[in-house]
Amino acid sequence: MKSFALLILVAGTAAHAQPGEIDSKRSVVKWTGSKVTGSSHFGKVPVKSSKLVMMGTEVVRGGVVLDMANFTVDDLDGKWRTKFLTHIRGKDFFDVKRFPTASLTIDAIKKGMLTGSLAIMGKSQPISFKVKKESGFYVGKAAFDRTKYGIKYGSGSFFTGLGDKVINDRVEIEFRIAIRPSS
Repeated sequence: MKSFALLILVAGTAAHAQPGEIDSKRSVVKWTGSKVTGSSHFGKVPVKSSKLVMMGTEVVRGGVVLDMANFTVDDLDGKWRTKFLTHIRGKDFFDVKRFPTASLTIDAIKKGMLTGSLAIMGKSQPISFKVKKESGFYVGKAAFDRTKYGIKYGSGSFFTGLGDKVINDRVEIEFRIAIRPSS
């Protein structure tokens, strides 16, 4: 009898689930990378696609694909912007010719905590971070250690003698995500 009741509960829950997706025009994913000197660069990563499972207006699981080939740097102009983007999109960093996307798999969002996995350059690592709904948007901050994805350029964890050229391993992400139902 317990199994039958559980089956009805699961079937009823599944019946209320509906698909959703990120509204990329209203959403922003911002990255910040820094050096040990305190200087930093920042920009945005476009959302390429998403498939979410919703319960009412709440995201319960899903996946997001980020467009690494078209991320921006917003604090540089002219030749410095071009130089930076060429380098960070190249083999020393994200190698976007081979890995044009990154992805976030959302296993669950419970009590304000998102758990899942982040895949960059073909390597997947578990990730968890706080997220909250604010004025109809999911907002929050997350971080990842770039060296866990094979991005070691300028890392003081792998190279000595870099002095003030050390680039921090931790990359910060700040997001404001709008969700809409999908068909």
